[in-house]
Amino acid sequence: MIARVWRAQAAPDRARAYADHVRAHVLPALRRQPGYVRMFLLERPVSGVVEVAVVTLWRSLDAVRGFAGSDVEQAVVADEAAALLAQYDRRAQHYEVVLGDETGG
Repeated sequence: MIARVWRAQAAPDRARAYADHVRAHVLPALRRQPGYVRMFLLERPVSGVVEVAVVTLWRSLDAVRGFAGSDVEQAVVADEAAALLAQYDRRAQHYEVVLGDETGG
């Protein structure tokens, strides 16, 4: 399994709108992708902004490639999402999931 990790920052008053965008648009699109497993949207306040981390789990790097394209590390950010963010990483990182707690909540 592959974890794809991507980070961004949003103004505090825009973080909720970004989460709403993910819920309404990103999740439905991810769920249609072959090999998609799960997504986590993480937030934390940092120096007056909200740091956002998006972690998606995929069955393989080929599945990620089906989502991101041939440049697998290229960030996939819709214009609507970019408009809600103060800044965002242009590249995503990928990690092989070596161990996970499947029984955890």
